[in-house]
Parts: sequence; C-alpha cells; structure tokens
Amino acid sequence: MSKKFVFSLLLFLNFTAFAQPKQDVRGNVFDSETHYPIFGAKVQLFSVSDSTQKFGAITNGDGAFTIKNVPVGKYEMLIQFLTYDSKSTTLDVNSGKQSILEIPLQESFQEHEEVTVTARKKGDVINELALVSAQQFSVAETDRYPGSRSDPARMASNFAGVGGADDSRNDIVIRGNSPLGVVWRIEGIDIPNPSHFAIAGSTGGPVSILNNKILGNSDFFMSAFPAEYGNSTSGIFDLKLRNGNNERHEFTGQFGFLGTEIMAEGPMSKSGNASYLVMGRYSTLSIFQKIGINLGTDAIPVYGDGAFKLNWKLKNGAQLSLFAIGGASTIDIVISDQTKYSEELYGEGDRDQYFSTAMGVAGLSLKKSLNEKTYITSTVAYSYEKQSAQHDFLVRSIDSNNNITLLDKYKLLDYTFAMSKASAYFSLNHKINKKHLIKTGFNADMYIYNMIDSVLKPGHSSANHSDFSRRWDYKGTSALIQAFVQWKWRITEKMSFTAGLHNQYFSLSNSYSIAEPRLGWRWNLKNGQALSAGAGMHSQTQPQYTYLYHQTDSITGTRTYQNKDMDFTKSLHSVVGYEKAFKKSLTFKTEAYYQYLYNIPVTVAPSSFSLINMGSGFSRFFPEDLKNTGTGYNYGLEVTLQKFFDKSFFFLISATIYDSKYYGSDGVLRNTSYNGAYIVNFLAGKEFKINAKQSISLGVKITTAGGQRYGYVDVAASQAVSDLVYLDQGFNERQFYDYFRTDLKINWKFNARRTTHEIGLDLVNIFNSRNLLSLAYAPNLADPSAEPISEKTQLGFLPIFYYKIDLRIGGKNKK
Repeated sequence: MSKKFVFSLLLFLNFTAFAQPKQDVRGNVFDSETHYPIFGAKVQLFSVSDSTQKFGAITNGDGAFTIKNVPVGKYEMLIQFLTYDSKSTTLDVNSGKQSILEIPLQESFQEHEEVTVTARKKGDVINELALVSAQQFSVAETDRYPGSRSDPARMASNFAGVGGADDSRNDIVIRGNSPLGVVWRIEGIDIPNPSHFAIAGSTGGPVSILNNKILGNSDFFMSAFPAEYGNSTSGIFDLKLRNGNNERHEFTGQFGFLGTEIMAEGPMSKSGNASYLVMGRYSTLSIFQKIGINLGTDAIPVYGDGAFKLNWKLKNGAQLSLFAIGGASTIDIVISDQTKYSEELYGEGDRDQYFSTAMGVAGLSLKKSLNEKTYITSTVAYSYEKQSAQHDFLVRSIDSNNNITLLDKYKLLDYTFAMSKASAYFSLNHKINKKHLIKTGFNADMYIYNMIDSVLKPGHSSANHSDFSRRWDYKGTSALIQAFVQWKWRITEKMSFTAGLHNQYFSLSNSYSIAEPRLGWRWNLKNGQALSAGAGMHSQTQPQYTYLYHQTDSITGTRTYQNKDMDFTKSLHSVVGYEKAFKKSLTFKTEAYYQYLYNIPVTVAPSSFSLINMGSGFSRFFPEDLKNTGTGYNYGLEVTLQKFFDKSFFFLISATIYDSKYYGSDGVLRNTSYNGAYIVNFLAGKEFKINAKQSISLGVKITTAGGQRYGYVDVAASQAVSDLVYLDQGFNERQFYDYFRTDLKINWKFNARRTTHEIGLDLVNIFNSRNLLSLAYAPNLADPSAEPISEKTQLGFLPIFYYKIDLRIGGKNKK
C-alpha cells in the first residue's frame, strides 16, 4: 500500500470525523387565533455555542420560511413581526432529520409605528383560550425526561398535580381524580384508550400505542379547561399529529427493549403540496421468542401498532389530512403446564388466562382560513376498540416433593367487548377585532355496542362446570352530542378574560347537561409575573360497559339493565395561580385548586363503594344497583420550578400536596383510592458536547409520593368468590409506606453527513426500590389453609435500551 494512499485515507477519516454536517431549517408562521399565514415575519437563528453564527430568513406569502445549510447544534430561534408579539424557542438541529416548525404568533394589543415586545414565555400552551391549569406538551422537551419511555402519559406524570397510579401502567391521576376522568383527543375527536392491553372503560395501559415521533407540540389540561372540551371531570390530552416532510424523504429506524420500529416521511408530489408520514412498531421480546431466544417465561406480551398521516395543501390555504392510528396486543398466561410449584410472576395461581385487545381510529380533517379573521376545522372519523378474555380454572394437587398434577381444567369465564364509534367535529374561530375572539362548534359521536360475557356460576366444581350466567349480552347504539361557544376578551394589553358554555347529551341514559359555564382570567404583571384564575362545571359519562350490565330473572328470563339510566358524574373546578418568568428560560409557577364532585354512582344499599375509586389496574368491575348520590372533593397546592432546555442544561422540580376524599352511600367520609397526600419530582439533564458531531446527555429523575391506599380484607368472602373483597369498615384507612424511585438516562448522539445515530439507556428504578401497589388474592397451592392474601409490588429495576437512526434521502446537502 503506497504512502500516498495511506495519507489520503487518514486525511479522509479526519475530515469525516470532524467536519460539521449541515441541515436546513424550515417552518410556517401564522396567527395563533385564525391560523392565517403571516407574510414578512423575521426569523433568526443564534448559535448557543458560537456567537458568530447567525442565520435568518423572511416568511413568504404562505407564511413559510427556509434557512439553508445550518450547521448541526443548538440554536435560539427568535420570530418577530411588526404587529405581533415576538416569540423565542430553542432548536436542536440534527443532520439526519430536517427541522420543520409550526410557529403561532399572537397579534399585539395595540398598533405602533414600531413595536418592541418581550418574547412569549416558553411552555405557553397552543390553545389561546386556555388561561389557567394548562401545560404545553413539548415532544422535544419531555423526551429528555428519564423513565418516560417515550410515552405521552408517563411524560405528563412529571407535571405538578399529576401522578401515576401503577408503575406497570400509564394511567395518570390528575389532582386526586380517577384516571377514568382523562380524555384523549386527536384532531378534535375523542379517541378510544390508546394503550395496549387496555381494560374496558380504562384510559391507560402497560404500553402506549401513541408514538411521540408522530406527534407535534400538544396541550395538556388539568382543570377548568375551555368550553370546547367536554365529557371529562379530570383532564384532557389534546394531541396534534405532525405533517411529514414535504420536500425530502426521511427514514427513522429504532431497535429497543420496548419495540422495533420504522418510520418514513416525505413528499408525495414534486410541487411539495402533499406529504406522507407512516410508522409501525412490533414488540421486540416477541421477535426474540419467535426466533428461538429463551426469555425464561412463555407469558410474553405481543403487540404491534402503526400510524400514518397524509396531508395535502389545497388552494386558498386549505389543508386536507387523512390520518389513522391503531394497535393490537395479546398475552397468554398459561400455568397449567407447570410441573413444579413456584411463585408465578404473572397472573393468578388458579387459572390460565388469555387476553387480547385492539383499537384503531381513522379520520379525515379539513382546516381552512376563510379570511384574515375566520378559521374553520372539520373532522370526520371512525374508531373501534375491542377487549377479549378467557379464563380456564385449574384443579391441581401437589405432593411432598412440590410436584404438581393437573386434575381438571374447565372454562371459568369468557367475554368480548367491542365498540365502534362514528364521530364528527366542527369548529369556527372568528376574530372580531384584536380584543375579541369567538370560537364555537360541536362534537357528535354515535356508538355501536356488541358486548357479551359469560361466567361460571358460584359453587362450580369438577363435577359441575357447565352452568354459566350471562352478565353482558347487548347489541345496540347510542349518541353523545356536545356543543360549545367560547369568547375571549383581551381587556388590556396585559389582561385577558375568557367565558364559555358547554352542552352535553347522552342518549343511552337520556342524560343532559345544559350551559355548563367555563371562566378564565389572566393578568400579566411587570417583571415577568402573572396572576390567573379559572372555574368551570364539567360532566362525564360512566364507562360504557357499566350501563349495559344486566341481571336475568331465573324464572321468566327477563333481563334488567339496572344501571342503564345512570346520570353524568359532575364536577365543579376552581383554581388560582401565580407565575414568575425569570431570565435564561427559568420559570416559577404555583396553583391552588378546589374541586367538588357530585352525581357520582354509588350503591343503592349502604356501602363504601363509589365509582370515584375505579379506573386503574387490570380488572373490570361488576356494579350492583347504583344511584347518582355520591360526592367527593379534591383540594391542593402545586409548585413548579422549571428551567427549560436552552443551551445544555434543564431541570424541573414539581411538588404537590393534596387531599382527596369521598362519601359512599353509607354516608361515611373516606380517602379515595388516589389520595396519596403528596408528590415530589426532581428531574435534571445535562448535554456534554464532545465535538461538532458528537454529544453525550445524562439525565436523572427522583420521585417520592404518598403510598397507595387500601383497607381490611374479608377473607371468607374473598375465598367464596376467588377474588379480593374488602370490608366497608376501615376501607382506604390504611396506607402503604411512601413511594420512592430513581431513574437514570444516558444517551450518545452522533451526527454524520446524512444520518444521526443515537444510542440510549434508560435505567428505571436503579435502586430496585420495593414499592407496594396493592393486596392481591393469591391462594397458596402448597398450603391451602394459609390466608390467600399477598402484597403486590410495583415495577422493580428495569433497564431499557434503544438504538435509533435518522436518515435523510435526496436533496442538496453539504458537509
């Protein structure tokens, strides 16, 4: 090999190792209230690491801008226009994926020959009608949070006032409310629970079907939300699907513990007026199992999900989008083939379990600015969800050597719940002038039910296991209609007020709520300070399957749907807040709230039961005769200190103290199942730049919270029904010791010419803290006389790894 060749090779390697790749930055700037494009806005980029690097562009007639050949790295972006408040944001430019931003600006209150304003605070929500108890869900910001697993719900659990109900699931508890009160919404449509292995009526699950790679910045509401949001007493996730790149084809691949996934996006026409975004994921552990890798258990969760969005830019500024999200999952927990006694990791020790779920939603959305003052959005969609389960009861014996013999096996229960929904949404924004904005619209949902459930009657045995009772057997339809109107008044340049009305009707129970008031107020003071307040009345349907549970007369065979007339659960929200924005992306925020809940379903016979305690875990509930006479309340104080990621560092400290109580039909005041009393989160992260192409990031999260509530077990009743039964006396008086968990995240990023490589490791519960979740019914096969109760723990130490590659294809790119 010649010296000349060796020298050329070394020179090439040195160049590729240290030459800084470049990327284009694009986006659109528009009016935040009417979505009308802003022509002539000034967009500037300032390098965080090199003050000499500055870039800029001016938006065209469509509000679009392009800044070409920007070296990869961190930038501060400033957007300005003469008659609008300026806005700033932090941008991470990578070589493998083009940065495309959607930037709303708020019109200035007064016109001047020259306007000098302070950039809008980072973290401001997208919805201009939300003035209190709202958070912007920034994908780039929250993806840095350790332990979040790229799951929107787990990311949100870091916010003040929000906690998780179970480490193994992503149910979220907002201000002491049941997870049942959370609504997931996409493109104006309320969607089914977007989780794998989701129990009927729940809002969470072990693995999210949503993937943050397809999401844009979204809004998360925790209380007194604007009038356009309904059928919720707790919180709203208003998610936005981003568009694909309309100029270049890009590819993303990721391999990790939680799934193997691919995503592609790019233009569908040479003109750039159409784009596609499509992705799919499949569970990595099930792939390992299929290729013969022994994972130590056959109870492997199998799941897959996918999504797409096709977007067309039409004439006169209109946009038409076709989108879909869906997933399916299954798990078989089979213990009948065990020949040696052992503590089973999953499931219950007396049965084989087969469980599967599926959900999907597809829709067509049209968005159009009719003129500079008026903007409309219209969406039609169809969604589907299904849960199926079968339990086979096992009769087994065990000898002195712990050898197990299977004596008999027979079906214990079998059910399939399927529900379809056709949905329509329409909204109209009209800006009367700079001071007044009106938004009005409606949601219409038609449900189609197909539910069947059979269970072996009590007293079954090997000699008698063919007598089943049918608890659900229903086919039918219902409709949920919602309408709203909202008004925003900018009283002064510093003060805004919103007022709205929400209306709701549910045909199945003939329930209606007319003119629910919603109010919001915000006063921006000097030196980055602000005061806010809000109030609202909110209503929510019960889990759909609870209306359709029936009892059958043993003589006549007549079915009685005793809970079909359940009314809405209702809640009155009130909140006051204070904020202070400091320099260098640092903000302080505190809110105090009180919520009064009423019309909660409780049993007709006096008991501790209340629907306020349902909503998490892997079990359905089987209601007796219920009536809407239960009440409850939540109150608390939240504090947040947050430094947004701007140069190379971020931190978030959130703390909540709260109380959550309820009255059952027996008139006794008790703790709700979600009354942990306090939650404290500390998150911090630091990025270390190795060179122009490489960086390493470290993050840590520490969470401590009050322990789970529980009561005293009625052992005899539990053994009779083979399930845990609590005594009314002392229910939720007991509390497990405090929850504590520490997570650590580390990732390495490398920007090559056309690709970005990232390797990450998320270490969940690094100290393997033993946090207790609940008691469980667990008969002891080795000692049948032992009390059939065990403690169920939360998630132990879990290392989650991933490798991700972003690749851009085509286009003119420079090194």
